[in-house]
Amino acid sequence: MSLRQSTHDPRVQALILLVPALAIYAVFALYPMLNVVILSFQKWNGLDPHRQFVGLANYAAIFTRDPVFWVAFQNTVIWTVMSLIFPPMVGLLLALSLNQKIFGRNSLRAIFYLPVIIAPIAVATMWKWMYDPFFGLFSQLLTSWGMQGWIKDWLGNKDIALYSVFLAYLWQTVGFSMVLFLAGLQNVSQTLVEAARIDGAGRFAVFKHVTLPALRPTVTIVLVLSIISSLKAFDIVYGLTGGGPAQSTQMLALWAFTQAMQIFDFGRGAAISVVLLLITMTVIIPYLRWTQKHEEVES
Repeated sequence: MSLRQSTHDPRVQALILLVPALAIYAVFALYPMLNVVILSFQKWNGLDPHRQFVGLANYAAIFTRDPVFWVAFQNTVIWTVMSLIFPPMVGLLLALSLNQKIFGRNSLRAIFYLPVIIAPIAVATMWKWMYDPFFGLFSQLLTSWGMQGWIKDWLGNKDIALYSVFLAYLWQTVGFSMVLFLAGLQNVSQTLVEAARIDGAGRFAVFKHVTLPALRPTVTIVLVLSIISSLKAFDIVYGLTGGGPAQSTQMLALWAFTQAMQIFDFGRGAAISVVLLLITMTVIIPYLRWTQKHEEVES
């Protein structure tokens, strides 16, 4: 086959188009990821020109001699479970509401999506002010309503700090789920909806038997992105509490950063990052395979 004929092969053309993207991905994603894996087997303070190979010592240290790691692990699990429930659920409810022909729905969509485009550290700064127990918005509202007994140190109480931070995270991320569900709702067959209504199906029955099956691919995307986003939660936690009080809001991503950039133990920080990567892959890959098999059976 001549060179000209080979370049007309669709597979060759596709490969040529993919090469620049693959090269960028390899340089800025695969190489740093591989470097972190290698670093997790070494001891390095970030300044010495040489790294000391220590094998599995970093992993042994975080699993057996680092109590904060397990606190961060537990908080990350709680955060991930809440992220799988509340942002998708609230986003779906908003999408169903704003998919109706109501006055100002485009403006409402923009308002609910606006927090998504705000930098997480800016969101943290804003909510830190609102949570202030003396001068914050929530305290002022509760005082004006005569509910002073409800005022708490939202970020200083270790029993509620994690949930207070998550509320700010929910406010910022729910708009993204809403937009994805709104896009998925455009694929719902209105013919099937009208047919179901003619047959006497109520709103819940239409949603259960017509809308929800059509939204299944969107639900998969939303849940996968929610898991990935929740497992790497960092900015908003760092900005609101820094992991405190008493490590009650510490997360794996934040603890990896603390180990590397504040304690200057890059090996342990890399080991925590690798553990976080393995957790993400352990959760995401089986879910995607199960979803794919389920779709193949239905098709």
